[in-house]
Amino acid sequence: MPSSTAVKRPDDDLSAGPRRRNWIAVPVCVALLAIAVVLSLSVGARFTPIGDVVQALLGTGDQNVVNIVGTLRVNRTVNALICGVALGLAGVLMQAVTRNPLADPGVLGVNAGASFGVVAGLTVFGSLGAVGSVWLALAGAAAASIVILAFSSSRVVAGSPVRLTLAGVAFAAVLSGVTQTLVLTDESVLDVYRFWRVGSLTARPVDEALPLLGFVVAGAVLALALASSLNALALGDDTARSLGARPARVRVLALVAVTLLAGTATALAGPIAFVGLVVPHLLRPVIGPDHRLLLPLSMLAAPTLLLVADVVGRVIGRGGEVQVGVVMALIGGPMLIFFVNGRRKAGLS
Repeated sequence: MPSSTAVKRPDDDLSAGPRRRNWIAVPVCVALLAIAVVLSLSVGARFTPIGDVVQALLGTGDQNVVNIVGTLRVNRTVNALICGVALGLAGVLMQAVTRNPLADPGVLGVNAGASFGVVAGLTVFGSLGAVGSVWLALAGAAAASIVILAFSSSRVVAGSPVRLTLAGVAFAAVLSGVTQTLVLTDESVLDVYRFWRVGSLTARPVDEALPLLGFVVAGAVLALALASSLNALALGDDTARSLGARPARVRVLALVAVTLLAGTATALAGPIAFVGLVVPHLLRPVIGPDHRLLLPLSMLAAPTLLLVADVVGRVIGRGGEVQVGVVMALIGGPMLIFFVNGRRKAGLS
């Protein structure tokens, strides 16, 4: 007979509610992602009917439509799917590891670290291919992730989500300043960087993006494998240890996953912020805090958000285009202020 004082596993408490809603949340997220993909292929400066989109994907029909849909829109749709999955998972991991609901790879400086790595490589080696860029982005993201983890463990910011967020913003600003300095000293680097830096899904064609998919798959598999351990970590290190988890090991592995995910996304599309911040906050009220649900559903919700933001950028550009990084900043900035204000009123900052 079990003892009444035995520690209850967090999965027992965290999964009951979300499991009852899982059968609704999963198909809804799949349907929304499918709609977003169709919109991405159809909507732009010129609307393309679904029938023409299908013909263009098959390589038939009007050649102009084939060029627009079959090349340009397919490129940005594939990039949005890859980057969305990566940034959504990275956001959930960072919020879990730092126990900070305001954490995001863009806000805390991981994306800025990846950008610094790429620009430093451009400055030293000149032109870089997609594979060369991703290794340098991974190195920069890894260094930045270690700094953020050190911040979260320090006496100054530990236990204060707002202080950690401010420290991350300051760290990202410093990295961005150093990156800008490198860019301004080399005109050839400036030409490459000025378009990529705002976050653009047109930065890489499909044939350059697909070889990087392996990094995202590796990061996603590692993240999903950590789901139960992250549930235990949410109850505190001591409780997590009593449940058999190893907090230090979980944090290091999560750090590796964040590096793979955020670094690859930045190498593909430049630094896009707020995706990893917004998506977990949209999902938790529906499915609860169980990471076994939160992580896989973020792989559906985050690319949906990124695709919609990209389509909005095409529409409001009136024949031009507002880059997806700018649209996400317009969406995520006010939401960050809303989340910070909500926590301040709750006396948690």
